[in-house]
Amino acid sequence: MKKSIWAGAMAAAMALTTLASQAAAEIGDSTTFAMVRSPGATCLSNDARARVTVSDLGFVQNMHVELVGLTPHNAFTLFVTQHGSRPFGLSWYQGEILTDKEGRGVGDFTGIFSGETFILGDTPVQTSHLGIWFADPEDAGRAGCSSISTPFDGDHVGGILVLSTSNFRDDRGPLQRLGGD
Repeated sequence: MKKSIWAGAMAAAMALTTLASQAAAEIGDSTTFAMVRSPGATCLSNDARARVTVSDLGFVQNMHVELVGLTPHNAFTLFVTQHGSRPFGLSWYQGEILTDKEGRGVGDFTGIFSGETFILGDTPVQTSHLGIWFADPEDAGRAGCSSISTPFDGDHVGGILVLSTSNFRDDRGPLQRLGGD
């Protein structure tokens, strides 16, 4: 039953996606940018970083995220956020990236990651920044960071922020580079 509901939801999402207009981006366009270590992630080396490449696939984009310098054998959560630093504003959970024994990880996500990435309420709110958190506050504590709990995980119990796009102006997050105005 769950599989048929999931399949139906995915089919509906794909149908709606194909009805959406393409922004100024064209198939094959891409942008690459860096995420920087959060000042609060003192348990990580200064070399902790992420490289993100967003590629236009037509009606959707692929976001390829490469992590280096993080703690080994841990899960980290990726969120699309309204702001590059606290307060993060409206945020959207994308998924998890697992690191290997060297603290490296790779994740690929498919969705709308462009100038068209927004949340509609009373007015449109651009969500053009990214943040990466420890998926488990206990993993952060074991690594020597604060073990405070944040809501930044799929089960709403995540750890501290480790990487973000705070290196970009708050009103011009890097997801606006593709198909933005």
